[in-house]
Amino acid sequence: MYKIVEKEILAPNIFSMDILAPRVANSAKPGQFVIVITDETGERLPLTICDYDKEKGTVQIVVQSMGSSTKKLAAFEKGDYLKDFVGPLGVPSEYVNEDVEELKKKKMLFVAGGVGTAPVYPQVKWLHEHGVEVDVIMGAKTKDLVILEDKLKSVAGNLYVATDDGSYGFHGLVTNYIEDLVNNQGKEYDVCIAIGPMIMMKFVALTTKKLNIPTVVSLNPIMVDGTGMCGACRVTVGNETKFACVHGPEFDGHLVDFDEALKRQGQYKTEEIKKDEAYKCELEEARK
Repeated sequence: MYKIVEKEILAPNIFSMDILAPRVANSAKPGQFVIVITDETGERLPLTICDYDKEKGTVQIVVQSMGSSTKKLAAFEKGDYLKDFVGPLGVPSEYVNEDVEELKKKKMLFVAGGVGTAPVYPQVKWLHEHGVEVDVIMGAKTKDLVILEDKLKSVAGNLYVATDDGSYGFHGLVTNYIEDLVNNQGKEYDVCIAIGPMIMMKFVALTTKKLNIPTVVSLNPIMVDGTGMCGACRVTVGNETKFACVHGPEFDGHLVDFDEALKRQGQYKTEEIKKDEAYKCELEEARK
């Protein structure tokens, strides 16, 4: 059992949890994820790691409550226990194994969309702690959905915020901001790391390809076991089949077949809606 030692509401339907999991905290590296099981009837939830503290033995996750499983997790409070907290899983970000002095010479741009800001933070934090300063674009639909701004501001070289509706920061999509920085502000980048909704990463990759900026994306396909056994998370990268849970989650964004990935991501939408409705009925019955 894994104790929830902190819980914080970050935005409407978005919350963070600090979980006491010393072994995971001690082994975690930027780019990795965990699988959470709430209780005996809970599904396996793959969630990216937002932060980890080796001394306290805690791991922070950020969750957007959308379907029945994440809504169930959202009902847990500080002091409650989760049945399982498995990780760290996946391959750490490539730069973790690169020479730090060489990294300092690179001009790096991170693009975070929505709750994709959560996994971007530990990467930028790790680089900052090793003396590497990077630029970060945070994107959200509206100001109320901008999360972790202060945390990112403390570790990023430059932090740029964009909102779709113009309610905060740059008015436009993150792709518009990338083009503005490069074409109008004279910015140059050696690599871009994009993490967010699949559709956002697709268009970031299309944009950076035009600008000749090598790009890494962190894929979030349907995932079940997290060990490569089920094959649910398979994606096509450079005409080869890869499993996001063991070969990724990070891949060359210019080689990913995003159309296939998006199609697979949406194939269980009807079942998800039915399960969410069933969960609502269970809640109503429990309240009677």
